[in-house]
Parts: sequence; C-alpha cells; structure tokens
Amino acid sequence: MSAFPTKIAVLLRDDLATWQRLNVTAFLVSGIAASVPETIGEPYADADGTKYLPMFGQPVLVFAGDGPLLTAAHGRALDRGLPMSVFTAELFATGNDLDNRAAVRAVARADLDLVGIAVFGPRNSVDKAFKGARLHP
Repeated sequence: MSAFPTKIAVLLRDDLATWQRLNVTAFLVSGIAASVPETIGEPYADADGTKYLPMFGQPVLVFAGDGPLLTAAHGRALDRGLPMSVFTAELFATGNDLDNRAAVRAVARADLDLVGIAVFGPRNSVDKAFKGARLHP
C-alpha cells in the first residue's frame, strides 16, 4: 500500500524517441505543478544553506502505451474529472507557449494526436483512467 492517497501519473505514447519522452514528460508535469499546488513540497536546502526550488512531494509514475490506449485514458480521465495536461504531436513543430496553445485549440478533442497526458487525483481514479498502461521501461 502506498503512503500517498493521490497519484501523479504520466502516460506517453510508446513510439516516441527518447528525447521526446523526456521533453514531453517535463512539459506535462509542469502543468500539474502549476495548477495543483498541493502536489508541491517545501523548498530544499543543502548543509551549506544553499536554497533550491521545491519539487513534487510524492513520486511521479511514468507509463507507456500505444495511441489507442492514450486516447482511451484521455477519455477516462476526463470522465473522472482529473486535472490533466496534454501534449500533442503538433507541439514538436512549435517553439513557444502561444503557438503550443494555438495548435491544441485548432483540433477537436476527438481528433487530438496525443503523445502524452499527465493527471493528478485519487489513486483509484488515476489507476482506472490508466487501465492497461504499463510502467515505462
């Protein structure tokens, strides 16, 4: 049994290059951090008193799956009302936040070419949303 009643989870499409997986994960979890402040712990400091930024106060689990699984997880997360960030294939061709948001806004929800999503919520709800996904190798 986990010590955390909630879960932060990322689901990546399994055909991404390594650099894409890392980039998409970083972008997706930034949405959780920015919008769900209770996920953030206290600032860090080393023994010399050097201060560091706070980070998530619980683990981030990263999963992988194919496109249809990602689409299904997206729908299940929406049905459960989970806070969610999305990354679509089109975002690899943009270079800034304004263009990123415009690229997502230009496509209907059912037609999004999802390469990753991140969610936060009660463990059970996240587990149900990500049903069928496997932990990223």
